[in-house]
Amino acid sequence: MYLDRFNLKGRVAVVTGGGQGIGLACVEALAEAGAHVYIADSNPKGAGEAQTAMKAKGYAADVIKMDVTNSAEVESAAQRVMAEKGRIDILVCNAGIARSEVAAEDAADERWLNVIDVNLNGVFWCCRAFGRHMLAAGRGSIVNIGSVSGIIVNKPQPQSYYNASKAAVHHLTRSLAAEWGARGVRVNAVAPTYINTPLTAFAKTNKATFDAWIEGTPMARMGEPDEIAAVVLFLASDAASLMTGSIVVADGGYTCW
Repeated sequence: MYLDRFNLKGRVAVVTGGGQGIGLACVEALAEAGAHVYIADSNPKGAGEAQTAMKAKGYAADVIKMDVTNSAEVESAAQRVMAEKGRIDILVCNAGIARSEVAAEDAADERWLNVIDVNLNGVFWCCRAFGRHMLAAGRGSIVNIGSVSGIIVNKPQPQSYYNASKAAVHHLTRSLAAEWGARGVRVNAVAPTYINTPLTAFAKTNKATFDAWIEGTPMARMGEPDEIAAVVLFLASDAASLMTGSIVVADGGYTCW
């Protein structure tokens, strides 16, 4: 009974930024559970390599070139999935950028606008476009990738613009959950700690920053992409059928201190 709730056979999922890191791990987790997954990414080469890797494992995956900051491209992607599969059951809004190391007083307009455009606007465009089809069907699960940075202020790196973008994603998640809950669409988010991905690679060349991250984490380590994908799989599946508007923290204890 309980394991059956994780079964996604026959369902269609879309993962933004699915070509690498957390996104790719989510693609594999959902595909392993039986879903047909679309890898939506702005990098065709990376998405193609991810698709090849999934197919080698026997998982069904397609690629959609999509820039989440382009609302027209997002709408077109949603229409393509509906045309090809006739349904959209799961959306994972993972695409995002992590820019830091610039103090707020020195942050140029471009930096603020770039981070907000990808991390917040992109999530909204995707939720709106794919969510419309879910609402029409009366079912669906959306999982947004937030961050512990939307809950606390990180140290030692200054990144007010990134923190603000992720806090906004969390509240957008709650807002959509409140609007869409009675219409059959669940909206939740995962708030990861520092995860071993290309986005955090810069810290490994900065001992002071890396040591601060590890010392601030009770488990004394960074997380791995599959550890976040496992939470995403839970939230996307019927195992989380009573959950909407939740921000699930997966941080190795980082927010305890």
